[in-house]
Order: sequence, then structure tokens, then C-alpha cells
Amino acid sequence: MSRVPMRDGYGKALLELCRLHDDVVVLDADVAKSTRTDWVRQKYPEKYVNVGISEQDLVGTAAGMSLTGFVPFISTYGVFLTGRSWGQIRNTVCYNNLNVKLGGAHAGISVGPDGATHQALEDVALMRVIPNMTVIVPCDWYETYKATMAVYEKNGPSYIRFGRNPAPVVTTEDTPFILEKAAVFKEGQDVTIFANGMMVYQALQAEKALKQENIRAEVINVHTVKPLDTDTILCSAAKTKAVVVCEEHQCIGGLGSAVCEVLAQHCCVPVELVGIQDTFGESGLPDDLMEAYGLGVSSIVQAVRNVLKRK
Repeated sequence: MSRVPMRDGYGKALLELCRLHDDVVVLDADVAKSTRTDWVRQKYPEKYVNVGISEQDLVGTAAGMSLTGFVPFISTYGVFLTGRSWGQIRNTVCYNNLNVKLGGAHAGISVGPDGATHQALEDVALMRVIPNMTVIVPCDWYETYKATMAVYEKNGPSYIRFGRNPAPVVTTEDTPFILEKAAVFKEGQDVTIFANGMMVYQALQAEKALKQENIRAEVINVHTVKPLDTDTILCSAAKTKAVVVCEEHQCIGGLGSAVCEVLAQHCCVPVELVGIQDTFGESGLPDDLMEAYGLGVSSIVQAVRNVLKRK
């Protein structure tokens, strides 16, 4: 299994968008190397703007540029983009439904050594609660590239969340990607595992382990958290009658909450959540942190066992 940073997919997509479209402009908060927007700075300097370490100005400047006909893609660490500039995102971008694309880098506990201050664990919750915002959590390099290309075609605000470190590549160039449509990666009958981001790979590994226990798990990649593909979620939940949701984010307010909101209204089945349990992260190696904070394969397997007891 090869590993490639998701941010590389984001950077490559920005280069392609700059090549294809005269209206694309890329804005950055002085972290170009980290977000891969330095690739744009080097090849298309006329399309690159560095506003400095000033996230609120980053969003406000992009909003103004969108009103003149540009399609701005803005990028910085997800924890600062969604946290420090939440008011500008809500009141300037989303309230006016402006065509601004947000790239939240360094998301999740797998940021590793940078520690709690830089590990975006609340960003999905902060973004999905705002009207007009589309929220996407791709699972690997290819999907990050496809998601970035796709949001250009969708008018209005969007937030794409991606990590820093090399992530397992679970899709291919030919794997279908449809914005707002969840993808069934494995079919099963006993339990449904909904996942996104890095947790899609973990879920697929858990599915293999569960086979050894004669448990047939359905694995669904819910890359678009908002708007949620309720039809696919409800269809699978009605079939398996047991659900586990996996995300590299707080269990409160993210994909797990979104899925539970839908199931509570339309298909009441037992649910277990695998995610960050209302705590901050810490500095450490990415794989060690994933295990320490309950995001490993064994945690998913145990969650499946638990939910099957409640079925």
C-alpha cells in the first residue's frame, strides 16, 4: 500500500485549475510550502497572493476577489482557517453565498509532532453548521485532487479538509468520484461502517479483520459531509441494521453526528462512534497517535462487536 500526502493532490489540482481557468486565484497565509500552494507561486506567480499570517484578512480578501469575478482558493492550516476566521467565513462568505473555496490543511490527529494547537479536530463541526457551506473530507491523494477539481464547478462556498502526512492510497485515478455522493467501497450485510478521510483505510483494514470472525461489513466512504448523501446512508443502514461511524475528528459535531441526525429521524438502528473522544491531541508520531486516541483498526473492530450486541 503506497502512501502519498493528501496535500500533494490539493497542490496538483490547483496547478491544473490555474492552467485551465483564467479566473482561478490562489491565496495563502504564509504557509505555502505546507499547503503546496508554493507550486502555484512558482509556476503561476500572477495567480498567487500571500496575505501573511492573517487568516481573517485571507478570508476577507478572497471574498472581495470573488465579487469581482475571480474564483479564489484559500489555504492554510485547518485549525486556524476555521477557528480564527470563523466570523468572516460565516458573515462575509457564507451569508452572501460567495464563490470562495477553502482548503484546510494539517487536519486531524495525524498531524503528529505539531501537537494539539495545530491538530484540527473540530473543523468539520465548525464548517458544516454554517448555511451554504459544502464540506468535503477526501480519503487519499487521488480523492483530494478530484474534490478540489470538483468544487470549482460548484458555485458557492466549500471547505476541503486534508492531512499533512503521507496517507494510504485506497483509490485510483479511475475510481469514480461524485461530489455529494457517498461511495460503497465494500458490500456487506451484517454492519455498515461509514468513514471518511484517513479512516477509510482503517475501515477497509477492519473489514478484512472482521471477515475472520464471519462478520460481513459494508464500508462506505462518506467524503461529502455536507450536503450528506442521506439516500445511501439510509439504504445501507436499513439493510444491515447496525452502524459504526469512523472519523479523524471529534465525535461531537462531525460525520458521526451528521449520520446520527439522519438515522434518528428516519431509521433508528444502533450506532457506535469511532473518533476523538472530547479531548485535545498531543505531540507524537502519527501512527502512534492514531492508536492512542482510539482510531486504530482494533478500535473499529471492537466498535463493530459492540454494535452487533445491540442489534
